[in-house]
Amino acid sequence: MDVPRLDVRRRKARRWIIAGAGLLLALGAGVAALAAIGRSVPTLDRRSLRLDVVREGELVRRVRGPGTLVPREARRIAPAVDGRVERVLVRPGTAVGAGTVILELSNPDVEQAAADARSAHAAGQAELALLRVKLQGEALERRARVTEAKAALEAAELEADADARLFQRGLIPGIQARRTRLAADQTAARLEIEEERLTAVGAARPAQLAAQQARVDQLRLAHQRRREQVEALHVRAGMDGVLQALSAEPGQRVAAGVELARVARAGLLRAELAVPELDARDLAVGLPAQVDTRNGVVAGIVERVDPAVRNGTVTVDVTLTGDLPAGARADLAVDGVVEVERLARVRSVERPVNVRPEGAGALYRVGPDGLARRVPVRLGKASVDRVVVLDGLAPGDTVIVSDLSEYAKHDRLEVR
Repeated sequence: MDVPRLDVRRRKARRWIIAGAGLLLALGAGVAALAAIGRSVPTLDRRSLRLDVVREGELVRRVRGPGTLVPREARRIAPAVDGRVERVLVRPGTAVGAGTVILELSNPDVEQAAADARSAHAAGQAELALLRVKLQGEALERRARVTEAKAALEAAELEADADARLFQRGLIPGIQARRTRLAADQTAARLEIEEERLTAVGAARPAQLAAQQARVDQLRLAHQRRREQVEALHVRAGMDGVLQALSAEPGQRVAAGVELARVARAGLLRAELAVPELDARDLAVGLPAQVDTRNGVVAGIVERVDPAVRNGTVTVDVTLTGDLPAGARADLAVDGVVEVERLARVRSVERPVNVRPEGAGALYRVGPDGLARRVPVRLGKASVDRVVVLDGLAPGDTVIVSDLSEYAKHDRLEVR
């Protein structure tokens, strides 16, 4: 008969209890360690941070945008006909006049068409001259026939009158008198017809000449257009100024309407700035501006604000009212600042990174003990480098405005 061993069961139960207690202790230690890690405060070097003090007073709102200097008056030059570049006579940077030839092109088809149009115009003029002579000859012929008819009528009338007197005297029979009268009447009818023909010729002459003249005028205009096309092979500046750009070389084939060069009026420049979309909402014509040419700052006034947004920016044209420094020229890269408005008695701080103006966010406020505590803030309108503080900070508070996104899970930071 087997006897149960109770001590073995007790030892197994004891081992399970000890193992469970150890596991619980290990879990507790891990949780405590994690809690300790969560409660740890990262330490930051003050020299690596951007700090600013909240101040109260007037804030001049400005918006900034990069840009370039562009000519106020410029002309883009494109040939009116296709062609091949034969010669480049002027290079960029050269002063030119309106009639200065910049490029010489060639196009045999255009030149042949001009020669054909010239020949057609000359032939039309010859035909017109020939028609004048022909019509003049017809008119003279009709006048001669009228003259002959008048003479014949006069002779027939004389003969008829004589026969009538002889008949009255009984010297000739009546039949002869009637025949001479009938011949006179027929001659009068022929004269009337010839006069009508002369009138018709005179009336038709202007219409025939006008039709031929219209054809000659049409040929003349066609010849003129062809001559203009030949003249267009000499690409001219079109205005007084300086040749800014040229994109053609000898031997190159160019198409009509494609820009080959640009001429700008010398000394007349304006700034074209690209202002970020969010900063451009309050821009208006007439606002004062300053343009930094990197060789001096020039005052200006906003001339135009583009209503469209392109690639996240708004184009702003600034008229320069100050004197341009030496070296200022078209396509020079510049920086522009436009004064939008002046805000009196507002709290402001340097624009923090990763916190948008006119919205809510959080900043780290540094206390006297060196601890930076995260506080919620509400920001208002912004300038180039500062932003209005609406709530959450008081004048004199020191805040961190540099990027601290990597410490977003920490509510406190130690600044040394």
